[in-house]
Amino acid sequence: MLKESRSGAQLENGASYDVVVLGAGAAGLSAAVFAALEGVRVLLVERTEFLGGTSALSAATTWVPNTRFRDELGAKDSEESVLAFLDRAVGNRAPRALREAFVKRGPGAIHRLEDETNVRFRGRPFHPDYLFELEGSTAFGRALEPVPFDGALLGYDLKLVRPPIPEFTILGGMQIDRDDIAHLLKMKKSLRSLAYSIRIVARYYLRKWAHGRDTRLLMGNALIGRFLYEARKRGVEIVTQTKTTGLTPLGEGAYRLTLEQGGQSFDITATKGVVLASGGFARHPVKRQTMMPAPTPRVSPAAPGHTGELHDIVLGLGAHYSNSAAQPCYWAPVSIRKRADGTEAAFPHFVLDRSKPGIISVGRDGKRFVNESRSYHEFVSAMYAADKDGSHIPTFLIADAAAARKYGMGMIHPGTRDFGPFIAEGYLTEGRDLTDLAAQLGIDGTNLGATVARFNELAKQGVDQDFHRGETVYERANGDATHDGPNPTLRPLGTGPYYAVKLYPGDIGAAQGLVTDENARLLTENGAVIDGLYAAGADMNSVMGGVYPGPGITIGPGIVFGSIAATHAAQRKTAHTDRMAS
Repeated sequence: MLKESRSGAQLENGASYDVVVLGAGAAGLSAAVFAALEGVRVLLVERTEFLGGTSALSAATTWVPNTRFRDELGAKDSEESVLAFLDRAVGNRAPRALREAFVKRGPGAIHRLEDETNVRFRGRPFHPDYLFELEGSTAFGRALEPVPFDGALLGYDLKLVRPPIPEFTILGGMQIDRDDIAHLLKMKKSLRSLAYSIRIVARYYLRKWAHGRDTRLLMGNALIGRFLYEARKRGVEIVTQTKTTGLTPLGEGAYRLTLEQGGQSFDITATKGVVLASGGFARHPVKRQTMMPAPTPRVSPAAPGHTGELHDIVLGLGAHYSNSAAQPCYWAPVSIRKRADGTEAAFPHFVLDRSKPGIISVGRDGKRFVNESRSYHEFVSAMYAADKDGSHIPTFLIADAAAARKYGMGMIHPGTRDFGPFIAEGYLTEGRDLTDLAAQLGIDGTNLGATVARFNELAKQGVDQDFHRGETVYERANGDATHDGPNPTLRPLGTGPYYAVKLYPGDIGAAQGLVTDENARLLTENGAVIDGLYAAGADMNSVMGGVYPGPGITIGPGIVFGSIAATHAAQRKTAHTDRMAS
């Protein structure tokens, strides 16, 4: 067993494990838990001080079709329907065999977690696929979310869970989900919402006083907290702030790993397999420049740690990247602001503002270029497609005063009345009219005026003839259900003042990754299996091929292929393990 100290677990030189998992996001934790469920000895290695990776910062929506939640919600779906949908969305950008494995084995992975562990999910009655215009899409039944978790059950391990993005919390660290937001926004109009809001706020302060942070873990924190709780229960040994510097084949799928912890080097052995789940290539100093489109995104809202150094090691062992993905990364537009402590916040604009009535986006030419209600991934893809020497990077999100106050803009929460601090910092730009706003931002003012006039005429009719905004179920879901117009995403922009936030490309996870077979085993360029090496999560070339067909299409496959990799490794029979057993 590892030695434990207040600074974390300490490695033992020469130790042997059956399965070693490198990286502790949702995919890595899934691999560790599923390997432990098979009864083998597991080591989980994380290079940062926190567990959870980007999964901990996310909403942790988990796209796994045809689970028991489909039936609980009354959704009509089937393997054939899901595969037909993915065939239309992904095409030849990723091997069909991988999505077949995902669709066929995904429900079993979720059900085993539900039946044998403390990892719990629930279905939402309305959570549409993003590419809803494609045949085979659904409005609900595929996207799951983690059930909230009491982090106090983790004890001292609570400190290992990566805290949420500060800008996604309120009151200095209180996590909130979509249900909380609805009540908080209505608490001045509804006694029920007022009582709900008072209750969750009071409980937050009590938990923070007792534990130093909020222990009501939601979304990504809930998923990671649940996996961590189960990993500890199953005897998974965990080390943090530990870097992998070497990986040497020993034959028959066994490996010697050289790990660096606290300035010391340790050699350990994995007898059945090594699962890479380190988060992908995106922070690799060279690969970030060569594998991403220009201009390379300057900021990322993703968690640190995915340096790609493990990729350098396994590429030297014969692994290789796919080159067929539609995009190398999954994207979200981000706005940037300096925090009080001097750090830089990159806020991902997922759904709260871009597609709301009274808001549009334009390039430096003052013209619209995209359907603002499309997914965050497609929005940034459109930014890159339109950009010519900085013409659309940054893009400008523009709102009238009523929309800015009601829906918020990025780090400006819905309902904010005082924009002064945001304007003073330069995060928000205010113009008394469109000409003034354009002059401050360096936008073509004549075109901006014409764009808004055109948009306002279309919005009155409720039909966006130019970009078809708000025409699908998914797009309309991103609008305002309380809006009294014919299209919940459209309303004419009113008179000034007007407000603008600059949006930049932000990568939220790698899509282009290491090529594997349907058992998550790494493959050489000639298709040979690299025995004992597996990849899951963003280290594995995405089964979605750089396309974003629905919510949770990174975490869902990450959990499923984490389970596939770990189970395959744990069940391997080798002469090496037989000798050790005897």
